[in-house]
Amino acid sequence: MARQALSFEQGPIRPPNEAQSLLLRFTRNCPWNRCMFCPVYKGRRFALRPVEEIKADIRTARTIADEIGDLSVRLGCGGAVTDTVAGAVMAAPELSSSYRSVAVWLYYQTGACFLQDADNLILRTDELVEALAFLRHTFPEIRRVTTYSRSRTAARKSPEALRRIRAAGLDRVHIGLESGSDAVLRLMKKGVTAQQQVDAGRRLVAAGLELSEYVMPGLGGQDLWREHAVETARVLNRINPHFIRLRSLRVPSRVPLHAHLASGAFRMQTDDMLVAEIRVLIESLEGITSTVASDHIMNLLEEVAGKLPEDKPRMLAAVKAYQELSDSDRIIFRVGRRGGAFRSVGDLERQPETVKKIEALIAELRTREGPQGVERMISDMVDQYI
Repeated sequence: MARQALSFEQGPIRPPNEAQSLLLRFTRNCPWNRCMFCPVYKGRRFALRPVEEIKADIRTARTIADEIGDLSVRLGCGGAVTDTVAGAVMAAPELSSSYRSVAVWLYYQTGACFLQDADNLILRTDELVEALAFLRHTFPEIRRVTTYSRSRTAARKSPEALRRIRAAGLDRVHIGLESGSDAVLRLMKKGVTAQQQVDAGRRLVAAGLELSEYVMPGLGGQDLWREHAVETARVLNRINPHFIRLRSLRVPSRVPLHAHLASGAFRMQTDDMLVAEIRVLIESLEGITSTVASDHIMNLLEEVAGKLPEDKPRMLAAVKAYQELSDSDRIIFRVGRRGGAFRSVGDLERQPETVKKIEALIAELRTREGPQGVERMISDMVDQYI
């Protein structure tokens, strides 16, 4: 089947909602790479990829897509990437990960393309426009092109430059806002101010780009949690992004923040504290029409999601439902949620057999390891998703 070594470069991460997108790498790693909480790109140098190199990868991706289409015809599937076609690609060990990635994209027919890595707006405007135009020409079936960028970089792009980038084919930008508190931003070495976050967000929206802002509950720790929640909401209220995506803080041993956690300089929020923080954040979002998403297993309450302002009462009701649980039911829910069994507090009533199994597991852990054994298990289950 086809040329065995045919492949193109891809980066290490993408947003969860881009799992079924075509992944193409426009830059390598992160130009800042100092954030205290971030486990990605550490020890790797940032690099701008030349336009011709990007174009070569786009051509390769096109060739792979066409060859998978030819395979479909030979298998009697008429060019469509069915279960049979996707299975044939996945079962062929000689094919590259690029083949499998393109097969997934064709199978799900999302029409979406995500540009890796961390800050593609840092490319010169002329070069980014050229690469985007070539991508759209080579893949006319693509309906949405998305990228990561940093607020500091976006704030430095002129309105005209952002409009050109939009016209060339970029549809959406994912920004790791994380916090709107200058104190938290300094503590976490984010390399940006709250005002720069606002300036960047407004410029992107004004240019006609969809804007997805990532917020990190827990980033202020126990000392700055309220300021973190209130000031983050204040910044979001000034931007009115299309999406607000919640990503609760985790601190694996490989991130710089872990040393502060180990020394006691940073005190991490418990799950119950995080829920209280998220409640303040949602309560403080006013006058905007953003969609809130809680689309990651690291978030305890998946139901804190919806369109503002109409779904705000429902989101707050989800928080209240958790807070009104008994101490024992909160632990059961946390274990079930982190283990993937529960998606909402209501699952405690809908899945009585699962609740019984979790109760037995908790009892066994407490007998064997004491109360902290349960907390260690919950933490380990969350950290596996980082």
